[in-house]
Amino acid sequence: MSDDYRRTQGSQHAVEQLVLLDIRNMLRSRGKDIRSFPLPDIDESYDNSGGVDREIIEETSVEADQDHASLLLSLNPEQKYAYEKILSSIDNRDGGLFFVDGPGGTGKTFLYRTLLTKVRGEGKIAIATATSGVAASIMPGGRTAHSRFEIPLNIQEGGVCNFTKQSGTAKLLQKASLIIWDEVPMTKRQAVEALDKSMKDIMGQPYVPFGGKTIVFGGDFRRVLPVVRKRSRGQITNATVKS
Repeated sequence: MSDDYRRTQGSQHAVEQLVLLDIRNMLRSRGKDIRSFPLPDIDESYDNSGGVDREIIEETSVEADQDHASLLLSLNPEQKYAYEKILSSIDNRDGGLFFVDGPGGTGKTFLYRTLLTKVRGEGKIAIATATSGVAASIMPGGRTAHSRFEIPLNIQEGGVCNFTKQSGTAKLLQKASLIIWDEVPMTKRQAVEALDKSMKDIMGQPYVPFGGKTIVFGGDFRRVLPVVRKRSRGQITNATVKS
């Protein structure tokens, strides 16, 4: 963990402190405190994060890759309709659950990029995720949903995400104005339900879908369904988001 710091720092003490800060950030993201472990004390003069969690710093540092005005002018009528409905939900803080459906090549990702550019340009937090790494990589700041939401790989019925209320991930989701999850039809419904339960818990709104956040799902039900090993057609269908 210290190799990079050894190349840039002049003293062993500085290297140690920067590594300790990295460890503290990792522990915070899991809802833990570095002071619970037998490690050296941290010199706060080396911390330039201002006490902001690593997850929030990462998301707020994502830069828009294109000019919002040019993206907006390129939207077709259906994209523009979805864009305005979703933005209205964010601006009014109403929360809302949307699904952008369409075959490949119809411009779903272009719509996401326009939304992300607009929301981030206003200084708000927008989280971009996808079920697959390929789909996540073509969105600015995209991450896989399992990575960003800490969804267990072997998610079971009634499961929840692995983050705690005190973790950096929870604080990021609480601050987020928009959450996008692409290629949802490829994931098991239990993963979506786990995020729903966890969001309700951290937002303190148990009766509102996803705790009242604006959520945009997207994908194409004409493609691959969730992979459920050694199960019948009925069991595979039962694992889909539509169920």
